[in-house]
Amino acid sequence: MIEGIHHFHGAFLVLFLIGVYIMIDSPNLFKKVIGLNIMQISVFLLLVTIAYPAGAAPPLLHLDGPHPNPLAHVLVLTAIVVGVALTALALALIVRLHAELGTVNAREIEAALAADGDSDGDEESETESMTDGGTEDDR
Repeated sequence: MIEGIHHFHGAFLVLFLIGVYIMIDSPNLFKKVIGLNIMQISVFLLLVTIAYPAGAAPPLLHLDGPHPNPLAHVLVLTAIVVGVALTALALALIVRLHAELGTVNAREIEAALAADGDSDGDEESETESMTDGGTEDDR
């Protein structure tokens, strides 16, 4: 094993790559949120393991020896709260998209929004031509 590299770093890399693969490969928005959560968990694992030196003991039980850095643990707790809020918001938006468009497939949603955008542009041009024509008739 390489000096300074632990199996936790390998677990971080594997989990992160799994999350990236899920986000890139799947058009399902629910699966994309799950991939994002897997990536977040891998980063939490990395931060906690970096702050925990080899042979460290909790400072309340052992006064001598190395102790883990509590700052990383506090940052991870804050990141977990932010991650839960992000997940809740993403799921709420996905549920709203499903209610409006009837699908959670990103490609179908993109096509539906593009088609809706094209039809909105046609309606605006028709409205403008009707308004212009109406003002000329009134003169």
